[in-house]
Amino acid sequence: MKEIHRKQTRPIYLGGVQIGADAPVAIQSMLNVKTADTEAAIAQIRRLIAAGCELIRFSVMDMDDARAIRELKRHSSIPLIADIHFDHKLAIASITHGIDGLRINPGNIGSRQGVESLVAVAKERMIPIRIGVNGGSLPKDLLARYGHSKEAMVEAALRHVKLLEELGYHEIKISVKASRVDLMLESYRELSRRVHYPLHLGLTESGTLLSGSIKSAIALGILLEEGIGDTIRVSLSADPVQEVYVAKQILVALGLRKGLSIVACPTCGRTRIDLIGLAEKVEAALSDYSDRELTIAVMGCAVNGPGEAREADFGIAGGMGEGLIFARGEIVAKVPESDLVDELLKHIQQSL
Repeated sequence: MKEIHRKQTRPIYLGGVQIGADAPVAIQSMLNVKTADTEAAIAQIRRLIAAGCELIRFSVMDMDDARAIRELKRHSSIPLIADIHFDHKLAIASITHGIDGLRINPGNIGSRQGVESLVAVAKERMIPIRIGVNGGSLPKDLLARYGHSKEAMVEAALRHVKLLEELGYHEIKISVKASRVDLMLESYRELSRRVHYPLHLGLTESGTLLSGSIKSAIALGILLEEGIGDTIRVSLSADPVQEVYVAKQILVALGLRKGLSIVACPTCGRTRIDLIGLAEKVEAALSDYSDRELTIAVMGCAVNGPGEAREADFGIAGGMGEGLIFARGEIVAKVPESDLVDELLKHIQQSL
């Protein structure tokens, strides 16, 4: 696989996690429950961490949400980020209650005086601030001048970068999210050319699990392959845990992360085994191995099956109601269809 040469951005630290420079691309997701509902929020945080999430963002809409941060921090082993709109005082309160990072929208955060107050508090604890530009909430003067374009997106970000730099603050991460793939790509490419700060990638409001995953994989995959991006979020109208799974698969597919890769044939008229059901069972059975650098082949016929299975670390090549188990290129068992998943799992466990 071709090695991706990533742009070396200025490192920042969210809690104990480095972002930028030579650090791995980090996976982020967002809670979809009320932050002040600590029981629900903690349950979701635990599920996201178990799925492999590395940064968690949540909305801070009022002081109850800000006060909940201290309790959420007690139950999270990964950094937490407060998402703030309209009121810089909520950002200050979030820092006071122990937040690891902030996301603010320059299109609605308020006056320079408010930002100055926020930066003064952030400096005390070196809390990174993400300047989060969104195509749906750009400053009116930039929309009037440029319309919905990369120029408007990037200028909105650079305005706020300039303000933070004037205040002597450089713990900055930036995003320029849009719901259109072309606008998102153009904006991030232009921004990457003009700043050295780490970038958070995302295609905002990408859609449901299937359509959103496809659009996000295209948009994020293109930029990551070009070496752009330090953190990513796959924004889906779905369970946030699914965002993490999709993000991990994008990174594994690009070779930016070691992980489990399942190769499964699409089936055709030659298939004489329940290949789709078999592949789903294998994926479910190996869910605890998602961070292992393993390639598993689930093939359904004698044309491509044996060859593909032999190229994988482990594999199944199906036949008429039965199949072969391969391990490291060698046939190790021939078993009935009903036993294939258990037999595959047994050989994987024995080798690890």
